[in-house]
Amino acid sequence: MLKLLHTADWQIGKQFGQFEPDEAALLADARFAAIERLAQLAAVQGMHMVLVAGDVFDAQGVSDKTIHRLFHSMRGYTGPWIMIPGNHDAALSESVWTRAARLGAMPANVHACLRAEPLLLDAAGVAVLPAPLTQRLTHTDLTEWFAGTATPAGMYRIGLAHGSVQGILAEGIDSTNPIAADRAAQAGLDYLALGDWHGCRQVDARTWYSGTPETDRFRANESGHALIVELAAPGAEPAVTRVATGLYHWRSDAATLQVASDIEPLLSRLSVLDAHDVVQLAVDGQTDLAGHARLCEAIAAAQGRARSLLANLDALRIEPTDDDIDALAADGYLGEVIDELRAGQSGADADLSRDALVLLAGILAQRRDAAGGAR
Repeated sequence: MLKLLHTADWQIGKQFGQFEPDEAALLADARFAAIERLAQLAAVQGMHMVLVAGDVFDAQGVSDKTIHRLFHSMRGYTGPWIMIPGNHDAALSESVWTRAARLGAMPANVHACLRAEPLLLDAAGVAVLPAPLTQRLTHTDLTEWFAGTATPAGMYRIGLAHGSVQGILAEGIDSTNPIAADRAAQAGLDYLALGDWHGCRQVDARTWYSGTPETDRFRANESGHALIVELAAPGAEPAVTRVATGLYHWRSDAATLQVASDIEPLLSRLSVLDAHDVVQLAVDGQTDLAGHARLCEAIAAAQGRARSLLANLDALRIEPTDDDIDALAADGYLGEVIDELRAGQSGADADLSRDALVLLAGILAQRRDAAGGAR
């Protein structure tokens, strides 16, 4: 019985520039923690090796500290780690891999396959056929050589590649770094471990994308997993088990507000967010000033609980009610200004009018509260 742990797309060094700096730092740090969990999983499950199908690093220019920290994160599993470069960390003549070698950062149990040649692991009875990317983009199938390459009789044949399986992924994705959909069968592979697609996905019985072990984008694609692959004997069909490895739950949410009661379900969803949630929220439609204030308060509270909440209210129109205006005591000139700002939300300066209306309402509310407290 051969037991493999298949993972890919670690993207170590990813910056997460769309988030606040403190949130980005925590999301980046979570990627190292995911590698530590993978190492523990491999050790506890008695894996014969870990296959890492490319994009170990997010960029060639990651710091020396990041390189050292990555390999330190892998120390919990002392068996073989088999890695290939992907499109983000391609094996250029001068690359993050050559720098890691100069730094002496890679432990002896890490095999970085930088050339298209078999790696024979006699102790496990495994021949790994790697297809490392030596440039960011290629229009040729780098796995073609698998079929014409003989490996010792009785050894498992394991393919390791990074790219887009033709005709399987969404339109437009498989235009570069192509991989034939029938490569495993055509090359007599027992298993083909793939990277590049960040979600967990089966191509056929012997070919899988593991996805990234820690979700890194707002896309419902079954990310945040690794795969345990078990082979009873060479030629046997693999048994593949998904294992959840991610810490954070990324998701997109949206709401359209039309009547006052529409806000309640949204407030309920915001109230249950916790430290494992990374949420992108878009709200459109219309609400009154009181509803807008409640929504902003709920968002601020949720942002204090969630790991990150990115809220976009740009498409939400503010429609003050008579009660809103009465509460603000905005008569005379101020009332006219509010009317102009309310009407301006339909014009070319809609964003400016909406923001000005909310700001003015906030100032008036503060003045009203201050006046009330002074009595």
